[in-house]
Amino acid sequence: MSISHHRTASGRPLRVAPAWVGAAGKVDHDHLLPVREAVWIWSVRRYARLSLWALPAAAVLDGWLTLGIDTPPGALPVALVADWLAAIAMIALAGLLAGTRTRRPAIAGLLIGLAGAMLTLPLAALPSGVAAEGLSLNPDQMHHAGTAAAAVTGAGWLLLGWSVFRSKLVNPADGILMMLAACAIGAGTYAKQPLPTVGALLLLAAGTGLAWTGARLIPRA
Repeated sequence: MSISHHRTASGRPLRVAPAWVGAAGKVDHDHLLPVREAVWIWSVRRYARLSLWALPAAAVLDGWLTLGIDTPPGALPVALVADWLAAIAMIALAGLLAGTRTRRPAIAGLLIGLAGAMLTLPLAALPSGVAAEGLSLNPDQMHHAGTAAAAVTGAGWLLLGWSVFRSKLVNPADGILMMLAACAIGAGTYAKQPLPTVGALLLLAAGTGLAWTGARLIPRA
């Protein structure tokens, strides 16, 4: 049995995608994208807009920690999950802004924020006033190291907030809220209540707005 040139082996109609993606009619072939590049861009943007929901989730966990309420797994697992979700949100936000005019500060904010997360992670498991074994740092210096790590993380969020504010892709108010939250994050252990809780609420508002707006930027697949 022969197979029609217009149908697949299963009998379904054969759909042939164009080799290049561009506007109909007269187009400039120098600005056309191969189909594989368009599919890759679509996948990155789809990942970014879905992963933005990690930001409000991280803000909720951070806010819970600032209230000082005892949790069954303990504060450390909650903090680690919050930092993990925050890192996912940073990557998603930088991916969403990769096609805007603020892509450079967004990438810089991502790299600085990830550096701050890497500095914070080794210090998160240490109790307050305890120095790490094998390091020539006393407890006071460890305290300053934790504050420096928080400041680096806050600087990353500040750059990402500035990128959101200047991108003209999403609501600029979310960028302002994120920059205000970055100040509370950067204060680290020097921040006194209610500043950490307010910072978490600001980050929750910014993250919810970005996730909601980002979900409507591209039609559903």
